[in-house]
Amino acid sequence: MPITQDDLLAARTAWGDALVAISKAYEDGGIDAARSLAVDVIDGAYGYTLGPVLFKPTLSGGEQTFRTTKEGCLSYFVGHDDSYPQDGGFGIKGWRKAEFIEAAHFIDGDTGMWMGFAHFTDKDGNVTSVDKTFGYKKDDAGTVRIVLHHSSLPYTS
Repeated sequence: MPITQDDLLAARTAWGDALVAISKAYEDGGIDAARSLAVDVIDGAYGYTLGPVLFKPTLSGGEQTFRTTKEGCLSYFVGHDDSYPQDGGFGIKGWRKAEFIEAAHFIDGDTGMWMGFAHFTDKDGNVTSVDKTFGYKKDDAGTVRIVLHHSSLPYTS
């Protein structure tokens, strides 16, 4: 079942909406509420059941730069995990809006890739911008799964 440009847009939009929802869950119900929602989001959006996900979060480094496991992904989003002591919880930073500006996309059969800018607005109106790449694959049920997620701060000279 081929992946479409609309699938890429829907997956990106759902990811951004989920990030905002995780932030709000944290504010309203604390870390347990945020963690519970983040687990659901990861299970619904990422392809960890297909194999390792190529995930390089924005604010990760050292030996834990890459998050090929669900546990590493969860820690990046909500922190509070002794196994990942540098994680502050990117998903619990008070996000209110996620906006994506496409640079390009590529589709081949049941896989697609997207690259562009992501702008995240927090509850105080501050905007954090990152360079982002998503790779997607449709699973056997036709669900679009993130199998590659790379994010980095923009280059500054």
